[in-house]
Amino acid sequence: MKAARALTLQRSIVPRSERAKYMHKLRARRAYYTSANCRFWVFEESDLAGAFIEFISAEDPAILVRAIAEAPESLLDAGRIYQEVELE
Repeated sequence: MKAARALTLQRSIVPRSERAKYMHKLRARRAYYTSANCRFWVFEESDLAGAFIEFISAEDPAILVRAIAEAPESLLDAGRIYQEVELE
């Protein structure tokens, strides 16, 4: 049985005046996590502009843990890593 995929998330509230700076940071995070064999997504709440949630996932928990530990910018709650649950 292969290792379960792993995921972490981070929520952010970004004022309109900081949006361009935040988008620049997101592009840098995506580049880093992609290079670390992770996937990176960002969603914005449809009814609340500036309310974002970032998802970072990897095919193996060890890959995600290592990527987070070596990231140039730390996550707010890096200790919360979720593993995929197999539904039988």
